[in-house]
Amino acid sequence: MNKIISYLWANFFLLNAAVAASGQPNILVLMAEDMSDRVGAFGDAVAVTPHLDQLAKEGVRYPNTFTTAGVCAPSRAAHITGMHQISWGGQHMRTSTRPAGAYKAVPPAELKAYPELLRAAGYYTYTNHKLDYQFSGPIYGSGPFTIWSDEGGDTHWRNRQPGQSFYGLVNFDVTHESGVFLPLGHWPNSAMHFAMQVIRSWGRNLPEVSSEVDPASIIVPPYYPDTPTVRSDMARHYNNIAAMDRQVAELLAQLEADGLAENTIVIWTTDHGDGLPRAKRELYDAGIKVPMIIRWPEAYRPDGVVPGSLDERLISFVDLAPTVLALAGVPAPAYLQGRDFSNPDLEAREYIFASRDRIDAIEDRQRAVRDHRYKYIRSWYPQQEGGHPLSYRDNMEMMRELWVLKDAGQLNEVQLLWFMPPGKERLFDTWSDPYELNDLSADPAMASVLARLRGALGSWQQRVEDWSDEPEVVMVERFNPGGEQPQTPAPIISVREGRVWMENREAHASIGYRIDGGDWQVYTRPVVLKPGQGIEAKAVRYGWEESEVVKP
Repeated sequence: MNKIISYLWANFFLLNAAVAASGQPNILVLMAEDMSDRVGAFGDAVAVTPHLDQLAKEGVRYPNTFTTAGVCAPSRAAHITGMHQISWGGQHMRTSTRPAGAYKAVPPAELKAYPELLRAAGYYTYTNHKLDYQFSGPIYGSGPFTIWSDEGGDTHWRNRQPGQSFYGLVNFDVTHESGVFLPLGHWPNSAMHFAMQVIRSWGRNLPEVSSEVDPASIIVPPYYPDTPTVRSDMARHYNNIAAMDRQVAELLAQLEADGLAENTIVIWTTDHGDGLPRAKRELYDAGIKVPMIIRWPEAYRPDGVVPGSLDERLISFVDLAPTVLALAGVPAPAYLQGRDFSNPDLEAREYIFASRDRIDAIEDRQRAVRDHRYKYIRSWYPQQEGGHPLSYRDNMEMMRELWVLKDAGQLNEVQLLWFMPPGKERLFDTWSDPYELNDLSADPAMASVLARLRGALGSWQQRVEDWSDEPEVVMVERFNPGGEQPQTPAPIISVREGRVWMENREAHASIGYRIDGGDWQVYTRPVVLKPGQGIEAKAVRYGWEESEVVKP
Protein backbone atom coordinates (compact mmCIF):
# COMPACT_ATOMS: atom_id res chain seq x y z
CA MET A 1 0.00 0.00 0.00
CA ASN A 2 2.81 2.45 0.87
CA LYS A 3 4.40 1.80 -2.53
CA ILE A 4 1.10 2.61 -4.24
CA ILE A 5 0.75 5.82 -2.22
CA SER A 6 4.33 6.81 -3.04
CA TYR A 7 3.64 6.14 -6.73
CA LEU A 8 0.49 8.29 -6.70
CA TRP A 9 2.23 11.14 -4.90
CA ALA A 10 5.17 10.95 -7.30
CA ASN A 11 2.88 11.24 -10.31
CA PHE A 12 0.95 14.07 -8.64
CA PHE A 13 4.22 15.97 -8.14
CA LEU A 14 5.41 15.20 -11.68
CA LEU A 15 2.21 16.78 -13.02
CA ASN A 16 2.76 19.81 -10.82
CA ALA A 17 6.40 20.13 -11.88
CA ALA A 18 5.32 20.15 -15.52
CA VAL A 19 2.86 22.94 -14.74
CA ALA A 20 5.61 24.84 -12.89
CA ALA A 21 7.92 24.64 -15.89
CA SER A 22 5.27 26.38 -18.01
CA GLY A 23 5.75 29.59 -16.01
CA GLN A 24 3.41 30.36 -13.13
CA PRO A 25 3.27 33.72 -11.40
CA ASN A 26 5.53 34.55 -8.51
CA ILE A 27 3.53 35.01 -5.31
CA LEU A 28 4.74 37.24 -2.48
CA VAL A 29 2.80 37.29 0.79
CA LEU A 30 3.72 40.19 3.09
CA MET A 31 2.33 39.56 6.58
CA ALA A 32 2.50 42.17 9.32
CA GLU A 33 1.93 41.04 12.89
CA ASP A 34 -0.70 42.06 15.45
CA MET A 35 -2.44 44.75 13.42
CA SER A 36 -6.01 45.69 12.52
CA ASP A 37 -6.96 47.93 9.60
CA ARG A 38 -4.94 50.96 10.76
CA VAL A 39 -4.12 51.92 7.17
CA GLY A 40 -5.01 55.11 5.36
CA ALA A 41 -6.46 53.20 2.41
CA PHE A 42 -8.87 51.47 4.80
CA GLY A 43 -10.16 54.78 6.16
CA ASP A 44 -7.83 55.42 9.11
CA ALA A 45 -6.97 59.13 9.02
CA VAL A 46 -4.31 58.78 11.74
CA ALA A 47 -2.23 56.05 10.07
CA VAL A 48 0.99 57.03 8.28
CA THR A 49 1.00 54.39 5.54
CA PRO A 50 1.72 56.10 2.19
CA HIS A 51 3.25 53.01 0.60
CA LEU A 52 0.41 50.68 1.54
CA ASP A 53 -2.01 53.36 0.34
CA GLN A 54 -0.23 53.33 -3.02
CA LEU A 55 -0.30 49.53 -3.10
CA ALA A 56 -4.06 49.74 -2.56
CA LYS A 57 -4.40 52.10 -5.54
CA GLU A 58 -2.58 49.56 -7.68
CA GLY A 59 -4.43 46.58 -6.23
CA VAL A 60 -7.68 45.56 -4.57
CA ARG A 61 -8.69 46.09 -0.94
CA TYR A 62 -10.46 43.24 0.86
CA PRO A 63 -11.89 44.86 4.02
CA ASN A 64 -13.89 41.82 5.18
CA THR A 65 -10.98 39.44 5.70
CA PHE A 66 -10.93 37.42 8.92
CA THR A 67 -8.37 35.23 10.62
CA THR A 68 -9.44 32.00 12.33
CA ALA A 69 -8.11 33.12 15.72
CA GLY A 70 -7.16 36.36 17.44
CA VAL A 71 -3.66 35.19 18.28
CA CYS A 72 -0.65 34.15 16.21
CA ALA A 73 0.04 30.42 16.49
CA PRO A 74 -3.53 29.13 15.94
CA SER A 75 -4.08 31.72 13.20
CA ARG A 76 -0.81 30.88 11.42
CA ALA A 77 -1.55 27.16 11.78
CA ALA A 78 -4.83 27.57 9.89
CA HIS A 79 -3.29 29.80 7.25
CA ILE A 80 -0.39 27.50 6.40
CA THR A 81 -2.58 24.36 6.23
CA GLY A 82 -5.81 25.74 4.77
CA MET A 83 -7.68 23.97 7.60
CA HIS A 84 -9.21 25.42 10.74
CA GLN A 85 -6.84 24.78 13.61
CA ILE A 86 -9.61 23.20 15.70
CA SER A 87 -9.96 20.40 13.12
CA TRP A 88 -6.47 18.92 13.61
CA GLY A 89 -5.22 19.88 17.08
CA GLY A 90 -3.59 23.28 16.52
CA GLN A 91 -6.09 25.35 18.50
CA HIS A 92 -4.34 26.04 21.81
CA MET A 93 -1.97 28.98 22.35
CA ARG A 94 0.63 27.61 22.03
CA THR A 95 1.79 23.99 21.78
CA SER A 96 5.49 24.72 22.31
CA THR A 97 4.94 26.80 25.47
CA ARG A 98 2.13 24.82 27.12
CA PRO A 99 2.50 25.20 30.91
CA ALA A 100 1.73 21.51 31.45
CA GLY A 101 4.41 20.49 28.97
CA ALA A 102 5.33 21.37 25.41
CA TYR A 103 4.26 19.25 22.45
CA LYS A 104 3.77 19.45 18.69
CA ALA A 105 0.35 18.99 17.16
CA VAL A 106 0.11 15.99 14.85
CA PRO A 107 -2.29 16.76 12.00
CA PRO A 108 -3.75 14.08 9.72
CA ALA A 109 -0.99 12.24 7.88
CA GLU A 110 -2.01 13.50 4.44
CA LEU A 111 -1.98 17.17 5.44
CA LYS A 112 0.74 19.28 3.83
CA ALA A 113 1.44 22.96 4.34
CA TYR A 114 0.53 24.61 1.06
CA PRO A 115 4.05 26.04 0.49
CA GLU A 116 5.30 22.44 0.45
CA LEU A 117 2.81 21.66 -2.33
CA LEU A 118 4.13 24.67 -4.22
CA ARG A 119 7.70 23.56 -3.62
CA ALA A 120 6.94 20.08 -4.90
CA ALA A 121 5.48 21.70 -8.01
CA GLY A 122 8.76 23.48 -8.74
CA TYR A 123 8.44 26.71 -6.80
CA TYR A 124 11.25 28.18 -4.73
CA THR A 125 9.57 28.71 -1.35
CA TYR A 126 11.03 30.87 1.39
CA THR A 127 10.13 32.62 4.61
CA ASN A 128 12.04 34.61 7.18
CA HIS A 129 12.13 34.17 10.96
CA LYS A 130 8.52 33.35 11.97
CA LEU A 131 6.94 29.89 11.67
CA ASP A 132 4.61 29.19 14.64
CA TYR A 133 2.51 26.46 12.98
CA GLN A 134 1.84 24.36 16.13
CA PHE A 135 3.67 21.43 14.49
CA SER A 136 6.74 23.68 14.64
CA GLY A 137 8.18 26.04 17.20
CA PRO A 138 7.75 29.81 16.82
CA ILE A 139 10.93 30.44 14.82
CA TYR A 140 12.72 29.15 11.76
CA GLY A 141 14.47 25.80 11.88
CA SER A 142 11.84 24.24 14.14
CA GLY A 143 9.37 22.86 11.63
CA PRO A 144 9.18 20.21 8.90
CA PHE A 145 12.23 20.72 6.69
CA THR A 146 10.23 20.02 3.53
CA ILE A 147 8.00 23.12 3.64
CA TRP A 148 10.54 25.77 2.72
CA SER A 149 13.40 25.82 0.26
CA ASP A 150 14.94 28.38 2.62
CA GLU A 151 13.98 29.95 5.94
CA GLY A 152 15.68 32.39 8.28
CA GLY A 153 17.08 35.89 8.42
CA ASP A 154 18.71 36.15 4.98
CA THR A 155 16.08 34.59 2.74
CA HIS A 156 15.13 36.29 -0.50
CA TRP A 157 13.73 35.47 -3.94
CA ARG A 158 17.18 36.31 -5.29
CA ASN A 159 18.46 33.03 -3.87
CA ARG A 160 16.36 30.91 -6.23
CA GLN A 161 17.54 29.19 -9.40
CA PRO A 162 17.47 31.28 -12.61
CA GLY A 163 13.97 31.42 -14.05
CA GLN A 164 12.41 29.58 -11.11
CA SER A 165 9.04 30.82 -9.87
CA PHE A 166 8.95 31.76 -6.20
CA TYR A 167 6.52 31.88 -3.31
CA GLY A 168 7.67 34.07 -0.43
CA LEU A 169 6.06 34.62 2.97
CA VAL A 170 7.75 37.63 4.59
CA ASN A 171 6.78 38.49 8.17
CA PHE A 172 7.05 42.04 9.53
CA ASP A 173 7.38 41.81 13.30
CA VAL A 174 7.95 45.50 14.05
CA THR A 175 4.17 45.77 14.55
CA HIS A 176 4.11 42.90 17.06
CA GLU A 177 2.52 43.44 20.49
CA SER A 178 5.97 43.48 22.08
CA GLY A 179 6.79 46.61 20.07
CA VAL A 180 4.29 48.53 22.21
CA PHE A 181 6.11 47.55 25.40
CA LEU A 182 8.52 50.07 26.89
CA PRO A 183 12.23 49.62 26.06
CA LEU A 184 13.91 46.62 27.68
CA GLY A 185 15.43 48.53 30.57
CA HIS A 186 11.97 49.56 31.80
CA TRP A 187 10.47 46.09 31.96
CA PRO A 188 10.03 44.64 35.47
CA ASN A 189 9.48 41.12 34.14
CA SER A 190 12.89 39.49 33.79
CA ALA A 191 11.46 36.53 31.86
CA MET A 192 10.08 38.93 29.28
CA HIS A 193 13.41 40.73 29.12
CA PHE A 194 15.06 37.44 28.24
CA ALA A 195 12.32 36.55 25.73
CA MET A 196 12.76 39.80 23.87
CA GLN A 197 16.51 39.29 23.73
CA VAL A 198 15.84 35.91 22.10
CA ILE A 199 13.47 37.51 19.60
CA ARG A 200 16.08 40.11 18.72
CA SER A 201 18.61 37.32 18.17
CA TRP A 202 16.54 35.92 15.29
CA GLY A 203 18.62 37.99 12.92
CA ARG A 204 15.91 40.42 11.92
CA ASN A 205 16.77 43.94 10.85
CA LEU A 206 14.77 46.21 13.13
CA PRO A 207 13.99 49.60 11.57
CA GLU A 208 14.40 52.94 13.22
CA VAL A 209 10.95 53.73 14.66
CA SER A 210 10.28 57.44 14.54
CA SER A 211 7.51 59.38 16.28
CA GLU A 212 5.21 60.26 13.41
CA VAL A 213 1.83 60.04 15.12
CA ASP A 214 0.68 62.63 17.64
CA PRO A 215 -1.01 60.90 20.59
CA ALA A 216 -3.55 63.74 20.68
CA SER A 217 -4.80 62.81 17.20
CA ILE A 218 -5.75 59.23 18.12
CA ILE A 219 -9.36 58.09 18.41
CA VAL A 220 -9.55 56.10 21.65
CA PRO A 221 -12.09 53.25 21.56
CA PRO A 222 -14.76 53.56 24.29
CA TYR A 223 -13.60 50.35 25.99
CA TYR A 224 -10.35 52.13 26.95
CA PRO A 225 -10.11 55.06 29.36
CA ASP A 226 -8.86 58.17 27.58
CA THR A 227 -5.57 58.67 29.42
CA PRO A 228 -2.08 59.82 28.37
CA THR A 229 -0.79 56.26 28.89
CA VAL A 230 -3.39 54.75 26.57
CA ARG A 231 -2.73 57.40 23.94
CA SER A 232 1.02 56.93 24.25
CA ASP A 233 0.83 53.15 23.74
CA MET A 234 -1.56 53.49 20.82
CA ALA A 235 0.73 56.11 19.24
CA ARG A 236 3.67 53.69 19.61
CA HIS A 237 1.59 51.08 17.80
CA TYR A 238 0.86 53.55 14.98
CA ASN A 239 4.54 54.47 14.75
CA ASN A 240 5.47 50.80 14.45
CA ILE A 241 2.94 50.49 11.63
CA ALA A 242 4.60 53.44 9.87
CA ALA A 243 7.95 51.62 10.18
CA MET A 244 6.42 48.47 8.69
CA ASP A 245 5.05 50.56 5.82
CA ARG A 246 8.60 51.66 5.00
CA GLN A 247 9.84 48.05 5.15
CA VAL A 248 7.15 47.01 2.69
CA ALA A 249 8.14 49.86 0.38
CA GLU A 250 11.77 48.73 0.42
CA LEU A 251 10.83 45.18 -0.57
CA LEU A 252 8.47 46.34 -3.33
CA ALA A 253 11.23 48.59 -4.68
CA GLN A 254 13.53 45.56 -4.87
CA LEU A 255 10.82 43.67 -6.74
CA GLU A 256 10.53 46.53 -9.22
CA ALA A 257 14.31 46.84 -9.59
CA ASP A 258 14.56 43.13 -10.37
CA GLY A 259 11.95 43.46 -13.13
CA LEU A 260 9.53 41.13 -11.32
CA ALA A 261 6.59 43.41 -10.54
CA GLU A 262 4.64 42.42 -13.64
CA ASN A 263 4.72 38.70 -12.94
CA THR A 264 4.42 38.73 -9.15
CA ILE A 265 1.11 38.69 -7.27
CA VAL A 266 1.61 40.65 -4.04
CA ILE A 267 -0.63 39.92 -1.06
CA TRP A 268 -0.31 42.17 1.99
CA THR A 269 -2.19 41.33 5.17
CA THR A 270 -1.70 40.73 8.92
CA ASP A 271 -1.72 37.57 11.04
CA HIS A 272 -4.58 38.80 13.28
CA GLY A 273 -5.88 42.03 14.80
CA ASP A 274 -4.24 44.66 16.99
CA GLY A 275 -1.72 43.57 19.63
CA LEU A 276 -3.61 45.65 22.21
CA PRO A 277 -5.85 44.73 25.18
CA ARG A 278 -9.32 43.49 24.20
CA ALA A 279 -8.12 42.92 20.64
CA LYS A 280 -5.36 40.29 20.47
CA ARG A 281 -6.51 36.85 21.67
CA GLU A 282 -10.19 37.81 21.40
CA LEU A 283 -12.95 37.02 18.90
CA TYR A 284 -14.12 40.60 18.59
CA ASP A 285 -13.48 42.17 15.20
CA ALA A 286 -10.52 43.99 16.80
CA GLY A 287 -8.91 40.56 17.18
CA ILE A 288 -9.85 38.72 13.97
CA LYS A 289 -10.76 41.28 11.29
CA VAL A 290 -7.68 42.17 9.25
CA PRO A 291 -6.92 44.30 6.20
CA MET A 292 -5.79 42.66 2.98
CA ILE A 293 -4.52 44.16 -0.26
CA ILE A 294 -3.74 42.15 -3.38
CA ARG A 295 -1.90 43.69 -6.30
CA TRP A 296 -2.77 41.64 -9.36
CA PRO A 297 -0.44 42.03 -12.37
CA GLU A 298 -2.48 42.35 -15.54
CA ALA A 299 -1.48 38.91 -16.82
CA TYR A 300 -2.91 37.20 -13.70
CA ARG A 301 -5.79 39.51 -12.84
CA PRO A 302 -9.09 37.62 -12.36
CA ASP A 303 -12.04 38.58 -14.53
CA GLY A 304 -13.83 41.66 -13.27
CA VAL A 305 -11.03 42.82 -10.98
CA VAL A 306 -10.25 46.53 -11.28
CA PRO A 307 -7.13 48.14 -9.74
CA GLY A 308 -7.99 50.51 -6.91
CA SER A 309 -11.30 48.79 -6.20
CA LEU A 310 -12.93 47.38 -3.08
CA ASP A 311 -14.00 43.73 -2.79
CA GLU A 312 -16.36 43.39 0.17
CA ARG A 313 -16.82 39.61 0.11
CA LEU A 314 -16.23 37.70 3.33
CA ILE A 315 -12.83 36.00 3.19
CA SER A 316 -11.34 33.62 5.74
CA PHE A 317 -7.66 32.88 6.21
CA VAL A 318 -8.36 29.25 5.26
CA ASP A 319 -9.23 30.61 1.80
CA LEU A 320 -5.64 31.68 1.12
CA ALA A 321 -4.30 28.15 0.59
CA PRO A 322 -6.75 27.11 -2.15
CA THR A 323 -6.52 30.54 -3.76
CA VAL A 324 -2.71 30.58 -3.93
CA LEU A 325 -2.61 27.00 -5.20
CA ALA A 326 -5.12 27.86 -7.92
CA LEU A 327 -3.11 30.91 -8.96
CA ALA A 328 -0.03 28.70 -9.24
CA GLY A 329 -1.88 26.04 -11.22
CA VAL A 330 -1.33 23.43 -8.50
CA PRO A 331 -4.21 21.04 -7.69
CA ALA A 332 -5.74 21.71 -4.29
CA PRO A 333 -6.07 18.72 -1.92
CA ALA A 334 -9.64 17.72 -1.11
CA TYR A 335 -9.12 18.23 2.62
CA LEU A 336 -8.80 22.02 2.33
CA GLN A 337 -11.64 23.82 4.10
CA GLY A 338 -11.48 27.15 2.29
CA ARG A 339 -12.44 28.31 -1.17
CA ASP A 340 -10.62 29.94 -4.06
CA PHE A 341 -11.79 33.54 -3.93
CA SER A 342 -9.97 34.35 -7.18
CA ASN A 343 -12.57 32.24 -9.01
CA PRO A 344 -15.53 34.50 -9.88
CA ASP A 345 -17.71 31.46 -10.54
CA LEU A 346 -17.56 30.21 -6.94
CA GLU A 347 -20.35 31.25 -4.59
CA ALA A 348 -19.34 33.89 -2.07
CA ARG A 349 -19.13 33.04 1.60
CA GLU A 350 -22.14 33.57 3.83
CA TYR A 351 -20.18 33.16 7.07
CA ILE A 352 -16.68 33.19 8.53
CA PHE A 353 -15.72 31.22 11.65
CA ALA A 354 -13.12 31.75 14.36
CA SER A 355 -12.01 30.10 17.59
CA ARG A 356 -10.34 30.81 20.91
CA ASP A 357 -8.98 28.05 23.16
CA ARG A 358 -6.42 27.84 25.94
CA ILE A 359 -4.38 31.05 26.23
CA ASP A 360 -1.12 30.27 28.07
CA ALA A 361 -2.36 28.88 31.41
CA ILE A 362 -5.95 30.13 30.97
CA GLU A 363 -8.39 27.39 29.97
CA ASP A 364 -11.02 28.67 27.56
CA ARG A 365 -13.10 27.63 24.58
CA GLN A 366 -15.04 30.06 22.42
CA ARG A 367 -16.37 29.79 18.87
CA ALA A 368 -17.59 32.64 16.69
CA VAL A 369 -19.59 32.86 13.50
CA ARG A 370 -20.09 36.11 11.60
CA ASP A 371 -21.95 37.14 8.50
CA HIS A 372 -21.66 40.57 6.89
CA ARG A 373 -23.50 42.17 9.80
CA TYR A 374 -24.01 39.97 12.86
CA LYS A 375 -21.61 38.01 15.04
CA TYR A 376 -22.46 35.20 17.45
CA ILE A 377 -19.96 33.98 20.09
CA ARG A 378 -20.49 30.80 22.10
CA SER A 379 -18.49 30.31 25.33
CA TRP A 380 -17.90 26.93 26.98
CA TYR A 381 -16.36 28.74 29.97
CA PRO A 382 -19.02 31.43 30.56
CA GLN A 383 -17.32 32.68 33.73
CA GLN A 384 -13.92 33.18 32.07
CA GLU A 385 -13.50 36.86 31.41
CA GLY A 386 -11.26 38.10 28.60
CA GLY A 387 -9.59 40.67 30.84
CA HIS A 388 -7.69 38.18 32.98
CA PRO A 389 -4.10 38.47 34.22
CA LEU A 390 -1.62 37.39 31.55
CA SER A 391 2.09 37.85 32.22
CA TYR A 392 3.00 38.67 28.62
CA ARG A 393 0.20 41.18 28.01
CA ASP A 394 0.70 42.72 31.46
CA ASN A 395 4.06 44.11 30.34
CA MET A 396 2.15 46.75 28.39
CA GLU A 397 1.87 50.07 30.21
CA MET A 398 -1.76 50.63 29.27
CA MET A 399 -2.65 47.14 30.53
CA ARG A 400 -0.98 47.85 33.84
CA GLU A 401 -2.89 51.11 34.05
CA LEU A 402 -6.16 49.30 33.33
CA TRP A 403 -5.53 47.04 36.32
CA VAL A 404 -4.82 50.04 38.56
CA LEU A 405 -7.91 51.93 37.42
CA LYS A 406 -10.09 48.84 37.77
CA ASP A 407 -8.94 48.23 41.32
CA ALA A 408 -9.56 51.90 42.12
CA GLY A 409 -13.10 51.75 40.74
CA GLN A 410 -12.30 54.31 38.04
CA LEU A 411 -13.40 52.37 34.94
CA ASN A 412 -16.87 53.07 33.60
CA GLU A 413 -19.49 50.43 32.76
CA VAL A 414 -18.33 50.00 29.17
CA GLN A 415 -14.67 49.73 30.16
CA LEU A 416 -15.49 47.09 32.77
CA LEU A 417 -17.27 44.79 30.31
CA TRP A 418 -14.07 43.04 29.23
CA PHE A 419 -13.27 42.21 32.86
CA MET A 420 -16.68 40.59 33.42
CA PRO A 421 -17.79 37.00 32.68
CA PRO A 422 -19.05 36.88 29.09
CA GLY A 423 -21.86 34.39 29.64
CA LYS A 424 -22.71 31.46 27.41
CA GLU A 425 -23.80 33.42 24.35
CA ARG A 426 -23.24 36.85 22.84
CA LEU A 427 -24.75 38.43 19.76
CA PHE A 428 -23.57 41.70 18.21
CA ASP A 429 -24.75 43.92 15.39
CA THR A 430 -21.42 45.08 13.95
CA TRP A 431 -23.06 47.75 11.81
CA SER A 432 -24.74 49.67 14.63
CA ASP A 433 -22.25 48.53 17.28
CA PRO A 434 -18.79 48.22 15.64
CA TYR A 435 -17.03 47.97 19.01
CA GLU A 436 -19.23 44.99 20.00
CA LEU A 437 -20.38 46.36 23.33
CA ASN A 438 -24.13 45.71 23.24
CA ASP A 439 -25.01 42.02 23.61
CA LEU A 440 -28.31 41.35 21.81
CA SER A 441 -28.61 37.64 22.61
CA ALA A 442 -31.48 38.21 25.08
CA ASP A 443 -33.37 40.63 22.80
CA PRO A 444 -36.61 38.94 21.58
CA ALA A 445 -36.43 40.99 18.38
CA MET A 446 -33.15 39.22 17.53
CA ALA A 447 -34.39 35.67 18.16
CA SER A 448 -34.40 34.68 14.48
CA VAL A 449 -30.87 36.02 13.92
CA LEU A 450 -29.68 34.24 17.05
CA ALA A 451 -31.19 30.94 15.92
CA ARG A 452 -29.74 31.27 12.42
CA LEU A 453 -26.20 31.91 13.68
CA ARG A 454 -26.47 29.18 16.31
CA GLY A 455 -27.41 26.77 13.55
CA ALA A 456 -24.59 27.96 11.29
CA LEU A 457 -22.04 27.42 14.07
CA GLY A 458 -23.38 23.96 14.89
CA SER A 459 -23.29 22.86 11.26
CA TRP A 460 -19.75 24.14 10.85
CA GLN A 461 -18.51 22.30 13.95
CA GLN A 462 -19.90 19.06 12.55
CA ARG A 463 -18.31 19.74 9.17
CA VAL A 464 -14.83 20.55 10.40
CA GLU A 465 -14.77 18.39 13.56
CA ASP A 466 -13.89 20.33 16.69
CA TRP A 467 -10.99 18.69 18.50
CA SER A 468 -11.68 20.70 21.65
CA ASP A 469 -14.53 18.31 22.38
CA GLU A 470 -11.81 16.39 24.23
CA PRO A 471 -9.44 17.84 26.86
CA GLU A 472 -6.04 18.96 25.66
CA VAL A 473 -4.28 16.46 27.91
CA VAL A 474 -6.11 13.60 26.17
CA MET A 475 -5.28 14.99 22.75
CA VAL A 476 -1.60 15.34 23.67
CA GLU A 477 -1.50 11.73 24.83
CA ARG A 478 -2.83 10.66 21.42
CA PHE A 479 -0.11 12.73 19.76
CA ASN A 480 2.66 11.47 22.05
CA PRO A 481 1.71 8.07 23.55
CA GLY A 482 3.31 7.65 26.92
CA GLY A 483 4.73 11.15 26.68
CA GLU A 484 7.11 10.25 23.83
CA GLN A 485 7.09 12.06 20.48
CA PRO A 486 7.01 9.45 17.70
CA GLN A 487 9.85 9.36 15.21
CA THR A 488 9.19 9.11 11.51
CA PRO A 489 10.50 5.83 10.03
CA ALA A 490 13.38 6.34 7.62
CA PRO A 491 12.53 6.03 3.94
CA ILE A 492 13.70 3.12 1.84
CA ILE A 493 16.33 4.30 -0.61
CA SER A 494 17.56 2.16 -3.48
CA VAL A 495 19.29 2.43 -6.86
CA ARG A 496 17.58 0.87 -9.89
CA GLU A 497 18.36 1.39 -13.56
CA GLY A 498 20.74 4.22 -12.75
CA ARG A 499 18.22 6.15 -10.71
CA VAL A 500 17.77 6.66 -6.97
CA TRP A 501 14.29 5.66 -5.79
CA MET A 502 12.78 6.49 -2.40
CA GLU A 503 9.78 4.89 -0.73
CA ASN A 504 7.96 5.72 2.48
CA ARG A 505 7.55 3.41 5.43
CA GLU A 506 5.03 5.90 6.88
CA ALA A 507 2.14 6.72 4.55
CA HIS A 508 2.11 10.36 3.44
CA ALA A 509 5.32 11.34 5.26
CA SER A 510 7.37 13.88 3.32
CA ILE A 511 10.73 12.68 1.99
CA GLY A 512 13.70 14.94 1.46
CA TYR A 513 17.13 14.30 0.01
CA ARG A 514 20.39 16.10 -0.54
CA ILE A 515 23.33 15.50 -2.83
CA ASP A 516 26.88 15.77 -1.53
CA GLY A 517 25.74 17.54 1.63
CA GLY A 518 23.94 20.35 -0.22
CA ASP A 519 20.52 21.83 0.50
CA TRP A 520 17.65 19.48 1.27
CA GLN A 521 15.21 18.98 -1.62
CA VAL A 522 11.70 17.55 -1.62
CA TYR A 523 11.61 14.12 -3.25
CA THR A 524 9.02 13.93 -6.02
CA ARG A 525 10.54 11.54 -8.55
CA PRO A 526 13.60 9.30 -9.01
CA VAL A 527 16.90 11.18 -8.85
CA VAL A 528 19.67 10.82 -11.41
CA LEU A 529 23.17 11.28 -9.97
CA LYS A 530 26.32 12.31 -11.80
CA PRO A 531 29.34 10.03 -11.48
CA GLY A 532 30.89 10.30 -8.04
CA GLN A 533 27.95 12.07 -6.39
CA GLY A 534 26.56 10.86 -3.07
CA ILE A 535 22.97 11.11 -1.86
CA GLU A 536 21.21 10.77 1.47
CA ALA A 537 17.57 11.03 2.52
CA LYS A 538 15.27 11.43 5.50
CA ALA A 539 11.53 11.67 6.10
CA VAL A 540 9.18 13.60 8.36
CA ARG A 541 5.55 13.36 9.27
CA TYR A 542 4.26 16.67 10.60
CA GLY A 543 4.41 16.72 14.40
CA TRP A 544 6.80 13.75 14.60
CA GLU A 545 10.56 13.78 14.88
CA GLU A 546 12.47 13.52 11.64
CA SER A 547 13.72 10.10 10.67
CA GLU A 548 17.34 9.13 10.75
CA VAL A 549 19.31 9.96 7.62
CA VAL A 550 19.84 7.01 5.29
CA LYS A 551 21.96 6.33 2.20
CA PRO A 552 21.64 3.77 -0.62
